[in-house]
Amino acid sequence: MLLAALFFSAFVCCAERLEADTELKPDGTTEETPFLVATDMVLIYGGGKHRNVTWDKEHFTPYIIYTDGGNNKRWLFDGFLFLEITNGVSGNPRIFATGYYGQPAGKAEWTRQVDYYFTEGNGVDALNNCIARAAEQLGAPEKRKVVIGLPEPIVAGPQSHYTALPADYWGNVDGKQLDFTGDKDRITACKWFIDYVEQRFGEGKFEYVELAGFYWIAEESLHTKTLLAEVAAYLNEKKYSFNWIPYWKTNPDYYDWRSLKFNYAWLQPNYFFNDDTPYSRLTEACTVAQLYQLDMEMEFDLSVFAAGKNRGTRLYDYMKAFRENGILESKRIAYYQDCDALYQLYHASDERDKKLFRDFCQFVGEHQDRYHQN
Repeated sequence: MLLAALFFSAFVCCAERLEADTELKPDGTTEETPFLVATDMVLIYGGGKHRNVTWDKEHFTPYIIYTDGGNNKRWLFDGFLFLEITNGVSGNPRIFATGYYGQPAGKAEWTRQVDYYFTEGNGVDALNNCIARAAEQLGAPEKRKVVIGLPEPIVAGPQSHYTALPADYWGNVDGKQLDFTGDKDRITACKWFIDYVEQRFGEGKFEYVELAGFYWIAEESLHTKTLLAEVAAYLNEKKYSFNWIPYWKTNPDYYDWRSLKFNYAWLQPNYFFNDDTPYSRLTEACTVAQLYQLDMEMEFDLSVFAAGKNRGTRLYDYMKAFRENGILESKRIAYYQDCDALYQLYHASDERDKKLFRDFCQFVGEHQDRYHQN
């Protein structure tokens, strides 16, 4: 055990960040990959009936550009992950991955979700327009990366968790009603979704964003392990990345993300949400990420506000742990914010919240600078 601990310590201390256009193969060597990836990717939840948010141009402003106390401006996030976990009429939610409350979403909900992302003046269109406005001040940036959440084709029917639905509940593709009790039709649904996103994105003719990849909404592979390789192959053939943010410890396969055929994976420390979770969880998560070549996720939600549960100190803990454990130099970071917590911090009136917003934005800028220097 002591020898193993020394090895892990040496591995973490000596680990170097791979170049942005290379990936580690199972044998430890590297090869060039064509997939686009962001350094700092923020999660943008929207489309569900329970969300009281409109992702218009003004809402994206604090995610695009940061102005410090000296009126110095800089670009902020370079990646945007659009996703949702439930959609459908109020009181009858339709879910996009197993484990959430509600019934599995069908083709109608999948279609509605994509259409939401590409509604004029909202979502991807609003993001592009917001960047265009900022470019008038800072000049055109490198195109921002867009990643779209890919729903899990959830099995229903008599032998499933969802016995109230028939096995062919989802809908049809090219006139064929799909039956999700077989992998073939589940993969067909995923391919249909990818193609529809690609079509809608192309219709937008966006100048400042590019479609970089898709994100597997299911945070574990228990119900989908047999689908992933073929979905990944389809995406990679189209030059899109396959992305994942698995939860940690109780998830049996977060460390196996390469074998599951994901191109990029970020580890959830799951530290922010429980005040009893010790700081050591963050340092341990950083060690695990280094060991398994995972990138890292930073997490916060509306309990971050000083006048509420005052968990801003826990967000500072992430910044401290990531600085002290080599994450800024070696790992890409994804940012979970529940819905629009950063936007609300931007508009906060409490000086403690204003300071937290400034410190957070400076952290993102520091990460980009240090990551790209290595």
